[in-house]
Amino acid sequence: MTAQHQQLANGRWAQYSLMEQLAHVGSEVDRATHWLKKADTVSSHRSIDRALELIDLILEDQRWNKRRKEIVRAREVLCDHFYGDNQYQSSTESLQRYFFSFAMAAAKNR
Repeated sequence: MTAQHQQLANGRWAQYSLMEQLAHVGSEVDRATHWLKKADTVSSHRSIDRALELIDLILEDQRWNKRRKEIVRAREVLCDHFYGDNQYQSSTESLQRYFFSFAMAAAKNR
């Protein structure tokens, strides 16, 4: 699979804090939600695929090994919500709130 975030994958990603990285994931979740509201599942899935790619980049970053369990769980919930049976009973609103908190923390630390 070709990386959608090629510049980030080539090293720029490592310059971001975990809060900033998760805020980027949240942006893709917001885009996916936007497209779902417009009944465009293809575009929504593309956004979630990009969000999953970003999470995978986070998981490759050795700085966050101690946070790995939470990051993997967030990935699992996203997959379950957008591609699975929503066994975790998440909502797009709850996912947006979760990731928005990282955007707020990242903005506060700038």
